[in-house]
Amino acid sequence: MRPQALLTLLESVKTQRLYPDEILIIDGSTNDATQNALELHTFKNLQYFKVDADHRGLTKQRNYGILKLSEASEVVCFLDDDTVLEPDYFENLLDTYKLFPDALAVGGYITNEIHWEVSNQASDKNKFYYDGFMRNEPSRFKLRRTFGLEPDAPPGFLPSFSHGRSIGFLPPSGKTYEVEQIMGGVSSYKKSVFTYLKFSSYFEGYGLYEDTDFSLRLAKKGKLYVNTKAQLQHYHDGSGRPNQYQYGKMVVRNGWYVWRVKYSKPNITMRFKWHATVLLLTLIRATNIFTSSKKQEAFTESFGRLAGWLSLLINKPTIE
Repeated sequence: MRPQALLTLLESVKTQRLYPDEILIIDGSTNDATQNALELHTFKNLQYFKVDADHRGLTKQRNYGILKLSEASEVVCFLDDDTVLEPDYFENLLDTYKLFPDALAVGGYITNEIHWEVSNQASDKNKFYYDGFMRNEPSRFKLRRTFGLEPDAPPGFLPSFSHGRSIGFLPPSGKTYEVEQIMGGVSSYKKSVFTYLKFSSYFEGYGLYEDTDFSLRLAKKGKLYVNTKAQLQHYHDGSGRPNQYQYGKMVVRNGWYVWRVKYSKPNITMRFKWHATVLLLTLIRATNIFTSSKKQEAFTESFGRLAGWLSLLINKPTIE
């Protein structure tokens, strides 16, 4: 349902120094706008598939696309349709598999969402410092630190009580970092991975955290990396996203799910910190009802988060 965003992405693929052997578009749109837009343009090696309701949804469409891959493919890349690639994106991704032969997956690096500065002096509590760089520390992490709920794992790894620092907390150093989570919309995998793993059917529709689930399960099999030289931009397109209430529920319920994928038997401290962090983050989001211009969205998402948390008391997801 985002034809213009998709065309912008494909135009950036045209400029790649290493062009894909095949491009698969798996379209879950409920109208023909994307198909019509693609018919007006020519992109080398492109195949278009329109899926029906039975195959619609992020994880279902990814699994569908995997089945359509060429026999000769060795690495498969996934891209969200609202991204724009630097010309050496694919080249740097594939070079990572040569430099790290044990890699099962390599993630790309989004450059336009966070402002980083070079700094080796960790002196400002309002900043986050990592590997010779600094960025602003989000208010939620500063408040979590006050309550002893700061993550106990580095960026790209899931803390013992979840709620960790995302890939956005890795700096633009040009280095490749080992992680256990990569972002699904800027990811790549060895094709052989899909002989023993597939994207979970638990994550229906929008599929929030489906990439975390897959990454955590894959990290039990081998190494995952993020190459900060494989760069692209992400321009959030609101089309096709769920309403804020459903999104809020997903944040909590899907967040609980991926936490338990890695930590199937958390101890009492881990459990307490998980729930305490959920409630604190819900409270922080609720304050936006009074401080944000989008008061209705803040209210409905906060209510969705609370509903999601209460639902866990009587109906926890079943871990596949």
